[in-house]
Amino acid sequence: MRLLIQLRPAAELVAAVADPGVTVRSSDILGESGGLVLDDSFAPIVVPGPVPGGADRLAYSSAPEHAQVLVRGEIPDDDVASGIRVLSQSPTITGVFADPVIETCLTCGGDPAVGDWHDIESRLHVDQLTAAGLNGASVALAIVDTGINAAFVGKVRGTPPIIDKTRSWNPSGVTGTAGEFPVAHGSMCAFDVLIAAPQATLLDIPVMQSTRHGSTVMDGLLSDAVAAYAQLRTVLSNQPESTRALVVSNSWGSFSPQWDFPVGNTGNYSDNPSHPFNVIVGSLEAAGADIIFAAGNCGRDCPDARCAYPSQPIGGANSHPSVLSIGGVDDTGTRVGYSSQGPGRLSAQKPDICSYTHFLGSTAFGAGEPDTGTSAACPVTAGVVAAIRTEWSATALPPAQLRALLRSTATDRGTPGFDNDYGFGVIDTAALLTQLQRTVPHA
Repeated sequence: MRLLIQLRPAAELVAAVADPGVTVRSSDILGESGGLVLDDSFAPIVVPGPVPGGADRLAYSSAPEHAQVLVRGEIPDDDVASGIRVLSQSPTITGVFADPVIETCLTCGGDPAVGDWHDIESRLHVDQLTAAGLNGASVALAIVDTGINAAFVGKVRGTPPIIDKTRSWNPSGVTGTAGEFPVAHGSMCAFDVLIAAPQATLLDIPVMQSTRHGSTVMDGLLSDAVAAYAQLRTVLSNQPESTRALVVSNSWGSFSPQWDFPVGNTGNYSDNPSHPFNVIVGSLEAAGADIIFAAGNCGRDCPDARCAYPSQPIGGANSHPSVLSIGGVDDTGTRVGYSSQGPGRLSAQKPDICSYTHFLGSTAFGAGEPDTGTSAACPVTAGVVAAIRTEWSATALPPAQLRALLRSTATDRGTPGFDNDYGFGVIDTAALLTQLQRTVPHA
């Protein structure tokens, strides 16, 4: 067991440790003591000692008569108590402390932003996308969420987004006009897709505005999502085949098995590829749509309070083999603690890749509040896909092939190859673009 040992040696020795011109080793201070193995690679440190300095607080002094010295050592793991007892009997040792392994704390919900959206532009190599003419122009990008407030998004970005009201769609019972919904989660998603695809044409699909119609929460939302995807199939089929491109961003999912039929029941959603929504997701992808889903915020380190799956929280369409499932990393490329880990329920290798989140971006939830969750990582990725679709249609580059390229060009993190934390790694737009330009002809 590694230890820090605090000592009160002679004042002359404390002064020597404090003098940067003098080399003092730990063994010069303590010598041999029981089973302790001193670490002479660790230079002894002077620790200021307390000196009564007033009525209500202590002052600290590094003067040799007040200060102490700290050294580092190790005792056998099989007899820690005996080792500490021997050390404590030494007249010069005043304290024995643990020296535990420390690790970087993962970013969690409630933590401040890590970087801002301009940093994410840099991480995504948006300058290279722009130079290649890849900005999402004329690409339809559906935001399936709570609705978009275009005026708010335009004010924060400095330029208004393009909203296609004709091809947008409201669930039955939902009132409101495309691009004019209250500022909320959907506006954050719209802002985040525009980081990489500022000229994309947004289709506003406010499925999360629908009210509950069935006996469980998921009945209402998922049934409207089925209807939304049927509408998007019409949007896609109306496009000329040579330029066909539809990107669908989905920052939502199911958090609890209590909202679903049990696994194995024919009506189950989470693990059942025959559920109508899972079927229509697969059919829309087969027709040429790029479907991106958030992996979810049920990571073991700091899960969302709603998470109720004891394991494998990436289920249903979020784990569909025909979608790109996105985990979250912060600006440093480190997994955020709430990003759901695999394996997925419909397809084991989920998430597919990770992308950036927890940065200061839309401010949809208030000034200084970051865009968080895999809810932000998903549209960030959808924007990259839309940018690619500017030049490569779904006919020239089928969605399955683009997903494979995104996985193979991702920057590997965690254990080598696929792992349940990072999937195949963190999105690498520059590597993706290089690979595309080298191997895939334009439409």
